[in-house]
Amino acid sequence: MPEAVLRRAAAEMLDWHGSGMGVMEMSHRGKEFGAIATKAEADLRTLLAIPTNFHILFMQGGGLGENAIVPMNLSRGGVADFVITGSWSIKSHKEAQRYCDARIVASNADGKHTRLPAPSTWQLTPGAAYVHACTNETINGIEFQELPDLAALGSDAPLVIDFSSHVASRPVDWRRVGLAFGGAQKNIGPAGLTIVVVRDDLLGHALEICPSAFNYKTVADNQSMYNTPPTWGIYMAGLTFDWLLQQREGELTGVAAMEQRNIAKAALLYGFIDGSAFYENRIDPACRSRMNIPFFLRDESRNDAFLAGARDAGLLQLKGHKSVGGMRASIYNAMPLEGVQALVAYMREFERSQA
Repeated sequence: MPEAVLRRAAAEMLDWHGSGMGVMEMSHRGKEFGAIATKAEADLRTLLAIPTNFHILFMQGGGLGENAIVPMNLSRGGVADFVITGSWSIKSHKEAQRYCDARIVASNADGKHTRLPAPSTWQLTPGAAYVHACTNETINGIEFQELPDLAALGSDAPLVIDFSSHVASRPVDWRRVGLAFGGAQKNIGPAGLTIVVVRDDLLGHALEICPSAFNYKTVADNQSMYNTPPTWGIYMAGLTFDWLLQQREGELTGVAAMEQRNIAKAALLYGFIDGSAFYENRIDPACRSRMNIPFFLRDESRNDAFLAGARDAGLLQLKGHKSVGGMRASIYNAMPLEGVQALVAYMREFERSQA
C-alpha cells in the first residue's frame, strides 16, 4: 500500500476526524462510517469511470469466495464458459463446477500458460449464462492487454472478469464487462475486502442455495450493509482511492496516470531481463503482466544465493510460487519506480558477481 496512505491511517487510528473513535470502533450503521463508505464508493466510481448502471458492492470472501458466489448469482444452474489462462482461472472453473455446467471453451495449458488463447479460437457456448476470464494471472504473469469483445465473437453472454491483481492499474472498458470482482489485497487495501462491480440486469437471479449475505441483489439493495461489512478494509480502500485520484503524470490523473507509471516500471524490468543471458522470462511479450513478472535464473542452482542476497539488499518476497518456481516480482501500484530500479541494480550486480 502507498506509504502516504499508511501514514494517514496511522494518524487517524485512535480518533477519526475528531469523532472520538477509531474506524475499527465504529458501528457500520453509524453516520461516521456511513460517510466513509459513501465516499469510498463514489471515489471508486470516479476512479474507474464505472457507469451508473453498475452497482459497486463491498463484500467479503476474497477472490476464491467469488469463484462460488458468481455462479450462484449468475449461472441459474445452466452453462457458464471458462477461459483457462493460468492458476486462478483453473481454480475458478473447478469451483464453479459445484453450481453449474462449467465448460472450458479455451485453454493455454498446452503452452504451459505462457500465452493467451486468441479470442477467435474460443468455442463459446450459445446461450451461456456468462463467460469467465481472469484478466491478470498473478502466479503465471499473464495479462489481457485488451478485454475480449464477446459481441464481436457472436456471444451475448456477459463477460465476468477477475481483476483482483490489476484493478486500478489501468482503465476498464465497461462496455465489454458484465461483472468484475477482485480481492482488495493487491492494489487497493488489506485482505478481507472484496469488490464486486455488477451490471443492473445481472441482479436478482441467485440460486436458492445462495446465502443471503452473498446474494448480489440483497447486498445491492442494502448498500453493502446487509451484514457487517469489512469496515477497516473499506476505510483503507477509501484512503487508497483518494490517493489514486490525486496521482498525476503530465496531464494524466488517477488510473490513467498509474497506467503510465506501470508501463514504465514493467518496461524497465522486462527490458533488463530480455537483455540478459543470465535471466529469462518465458511469457509471450504480447500478454506479459505489468503487475506480476515471473523470471528464472538460467542456472537455477543459484536461486538460494540470489534470494539471500536480495534479502540482504532489502528486496523481499521474490521467490516464485511453488507451482511455477523461479522468481516473481510483483510491482503493484504502490511500488515506486525507484523500487524497480533497485531490483534491476541488484540483479545486474548479482549477475556480475556470478561471472
